[in-house]
Amino acid sequence: MAKAEDQNEWAIKAKNTLKGQMKMKGMNYRDLAATLSEMGTEIGEQSLNNKISRGGFSAAFYLQCLDAIERR
Repeated sequence: MAKAEDQNEWAIKAKNTLKGQMKMKGMNYRDLAATLSEMGTEIGEQSLNNKISRGGFSAAFYLQCLDAIERR
């Protein structure tokens, strides 16, 4: 089983990857929340910001975000 420090490092990598992808597409949290809503995942801008900032989200949510960013 992975150590807590290792899990934290992966969480940081996950959130930084999402933020980097958003920046490359010129997308903000409002845009991402709207696109996720169009895809059927209802989440507000502030909730999305908090979730990504914490970095503790599921792989499924991570993939949904990447898909939403690519649709932009």
